[in-house]
Amino acid sequence: MPLNNPLTSILERDPFLVLDGALATELEARGCNLADSLWSAKVLLEQPELIYQVHLDYFRAGAQCAITASYQASEAGFATRGIEGAQARELMIKSVALAREARTDYLKEKPQDGPLLVAGSVGPYGAFLADGSEYRGDYQCSAAEFADFHRPRIAALVEGGVDLLACETLPSFSELQALTALLAQAFPQTGAWFTFTLRDAEHLSDGTLLSQVAAHLNACPQALALGINCVALESTDAALRHFSSLTALPLVVYPNSGETYDAASKRWSHGAEGCHQLVDHLPAWRDAGARLIGGCCRTTPADIAALAAVRRQV
Repeated sequence: MPLNNPLTSILERDPFLVLDGALATELEARGCNLADSLWSAKVLLEQPELIYQVHLDYFRAGAQCAITASYQASEAGFATRGIEGAQARELMIKSVALAREARTDYLKEKPQDGPLLVAGSVGPYGAFLADGSEYRGDYQCSAAEFADFHRPRIAALVEGGVDLLACETLPSFSELQALTALLAQAFPQTGAWFTFTLRDAEHLSDGTLLSQVAAHLNACPQALALGINCVALESTDAALRHFSSLTALPLVVYPNSGETYDAASKRWSHGAEGCHQLVDHLPAWRDAGARLIGGCCRTTPADIAALAAVRRQV
């Protein structure tokens, strides 16, 4: 069977694809306490209808792709709460069902806005550790251990019917290698974008050169796009320009608001830039070749609406 690539027709039609923004930020605004190792996956257990509503709000704001609430949903993570086997798998499948339901309901309101995508979030092993490791990449696992960690969630997301995977917030080259090997071996028809956290404009968080990352993904048929996410706004422009010199793949960017995350307190502190400036970076991102553009932590439907307004004007 050929590789499923849902991005091609949209990117042939539109100047860029608008992704959604922060899920956890919106859940907290609706009263959820996410100071928890499961983070937004906790809401899959407690109030899944709120996840549906956030997805719907982002579609109404102009997002063309919803990213599922599975970033921190893993068999290992759920097992710490005594949730194992079929129950854990059903919760991960539910994360897809909620996004798909929101898409269906939105397209009943505005069928002309399709097609819309659902991307299955595959967070890094560092997110399971819940200690900020996804911004450092200083954890060590074997390729087999990485594969054993990621396989059940990817299987659930594919079973649930995602259009593609969002392998996101990756800080580690060894984890990237394990993920691409797993996809090739076990999920050969499933495409993915790969986005990373950075040490600086030329290195992953673990110190790997972006040139090495790009070379690896340029040779990976299942890599549909690559780029950066959950990095500060001021770090995006230079990194995208560097990536654009290394690959012909579409580039992805969805930064956080510029605030700083404290893993111990699980709180964000205000930085120099505010999320209202997200759209101000859009010309530089597009000049660097970004074609999938949205927001990560601390961004809102209002930020996504501003990006969508530009897309419609173009």
